[in-house]
Amino acid sequence: MSDVLLVERSGGVATLTLNRPDAMNALTLELKDALVEATRDVAADPSVRAVVLTGVGRGFCVGQDLREHVALIEADDPSPLSTVTEHYNPITLALATMPKPVIAAVNGMAAGAGAGFTFACDFRIAAANAGFLLAFANVGLTLDSGVSWTLPRLIGAARATALALLAEPITAESALEMGLVNAVVEPERLLPAALELAERLAAGPTAAYAAIKQSIAYAATATLADALAKEGELQAAMGRTVDHPAATAAFVAKQKPTFVGR
Repeated sequence: MSDVLLVERSGGVATLTLNRPDAMNALTLELKDALVEATRDVAADPSVRAVVLTGVGRGFCVGQDLREHVALIEADDPSPLSTVTEHYNPITLALATMPKPVIAAVNGMAAGAGAGFTFACDFRIAAANAGFLLAFANVGLTLDSGVSWTLPRLIGAARATALALLAEPITAESALEMGLVNAVVEPERLLPAALELAERLAAGPTAAYAAIKQSIAYAATATLADALAKEGELQAAMGRTVDHPAATAAFVAKQKPTFVGR
């Protein structure tokens, strides 16, 4: 794996750390390729039961590296025109549909695609000095990295539209007030807090977590009847897992269940 993305596995938790601190973790081709590979790898790895996504330095990720972007455009390189399809879409899809919980530990500014990646995660814990910015309009672009789908579902269409059109930064506290993040902590507590949550989730019923994520995503665009049918299908599948009868027996016996994720 490239050194612009650090991948660490500890127990059942994989931590993906963006590692271009001098550029506030702006997304180059190298970093985007590494993210595509790493998100797919941890999604498919059964030993990974929870994932943390974070960054090194002052920024979580400020989106596309515009210096590289401009240089490629001036060189008539076609890659800037295909990066949404080749990079942002698969990264966002991997984060949002991963069959295990994903936590964004937002250590600084999350802008553009960087913000979009956090919105695709299941949890967002922000450092008190973090912030979010959708500056697409400022460079004559529309939304990408799933923001048009994820953000309205997190904070509502009106607020999402305002953030996108006005392209003004919001603080971590403002993000907490509008429900965009789950918690705000002091910077030194950010990674410990994210890892504590990840370890808690990794010890839980990860098969059920995957089904819950699938059910919520399906219901977002389904009729009530179809959503009910999907719930029935998934619940039946969960009833056939190892975890369900074992956890039920533990509950009756007033014991703490042990989940194996299958």
